Amino acid sequence: MAKRKGPTGKSSERLREAIEEDVTMGRLTPGSRIDEAALEKRFGVSRTPIREALIQLASSGMVEIRRRVGATVSILEPRRLFEMFEVMADLEASCARRAARRLVPEQEKELRKALDACRKAAHSGDPDAYFRENETFHRAIYMASGNGFLAEHALTLHKRLRPYRRLQLRTRNRIGNSLAEHEAIVEAIAKGDGELAAKAARDHITVQGERFSDLVASLSQLRPAA
Repeated sequence: MAKRKGPTGKSSERLREAIEEDVTMGRLTPGSRIDEAALEKRFGVSRTPIREALIQLASSGMVEIRRRVGATVSILEPRRLFEMFEVMADLEASCARRAARRLVPEQEKELRKALDACRKAAHSGDPDAYFRENETFHRAIYMASGNGFLAEHALTLHKRLRPYRRLQLRTRNRIGNSLAEHEAIVEAIAKGDGELAAKAARDHITVQGERFSDLVASLSQLRPAA
C-alpha cells in the first residue's frame, strides 16, 4: 500500500481533487462528459492516473463510467437526491443545536462575519459569490458545534451535494430567501436556543414542495447533456 504514494498515486490524487473541484464549483455540471484527452493536456500526465482518479470518483458516486461513453458527472435521481437532502437537514440541525449550546465569543464573531459576507454577496446579485460565502457560513456552523466527528460528516455530505445546492441558488428569489434563513439561524444560535436553531437549520436545507419541484426541474434541464 505504501507504494501507492509514489508518482502515479500522487498524480491520481491531485487529478481526483481537481475534477472534484470542477464538479463542485460548477465548471463540470451533472450529466456532462469528462474529457480525458483535455485532462491529459491540462495536467501533463498519462491516461493511467486520469483513469485511476475517475475510478476513485466513481466509487464515491460523483462520476459514472459507462462503456462507449466514458466518464460523465453523475446525475442523482430525484428520490436519491431527496434522501440525501433529508439527511443533510438532520446533520445541519444537529450542528446548529450544539452550536447554540457551545458557542464561544470567537466563534460567534466568525459566524457573524460569514453572515455579513453572505449579505454583501446577496446584495451584489452575484450567485457565484453568494455560493462561495454560503460555503463558509455553513462551515462556521459545523465548527461551532464543538463535535469534530459530526462536522466531518456534515462537510462530506455538504460537498457531495454542492452541485445541486448551486443549482438551487439559480432559482428565482432563492438567494434572498436563503439569506433570511441564515439570519434566523444565527440569531437562534446567538440566543442559545438550541431547538429554534435546529428547526431554522433544518428548514433551511429541507427540500419539499415547490423547492423540490424547482430542483427537479433544474435536473431535467441537465438530462440532454448526459
